[in-house]
Amino acid sequence: MSNTGSSRSGSDGRSPQGGPGGRRNDDGPRGRGGDNDDRDMPWRRRGRRRVCRYCADKDLAIDYKDPQALRYFVTERGKIVPRRISGSCAKHQRAITTAIKRARIIALLPFTMAD
Repeated sequence: MSNTGSSRSGSDGRSPQGGPGGRRNDDGPRGRGGDNDDRDMPWRRRGRRRVCRYCADKDLAIDYKDPQALRYFVTERGKIVPRRISGSCAKHQRAITTAIKRARIIALLPFTMAD
């Protein structure tokens, strides 16, 4: 049984390109084709990668009893700063988060800041 009609779609109702709605799009999530050079993406901000301050200085310890050192990792609203902003490595970010939570519990750091 051959499909001799004027329709180019196959017997399963799909288009000849393989997708249900037309041409197959291999351009990526933003619809751009070609190679992904950083020159093509003007919205991408290129800056220096921050270095984890605790990896750089091995003598510096994360201490929950030192609220001044922990305030750098807390926003003015009381949120913990993410590691992509603070530049901490994953290991030290976990330790910083634990220290901030401990300091909050014993009232060295506030849970939220008053407006």
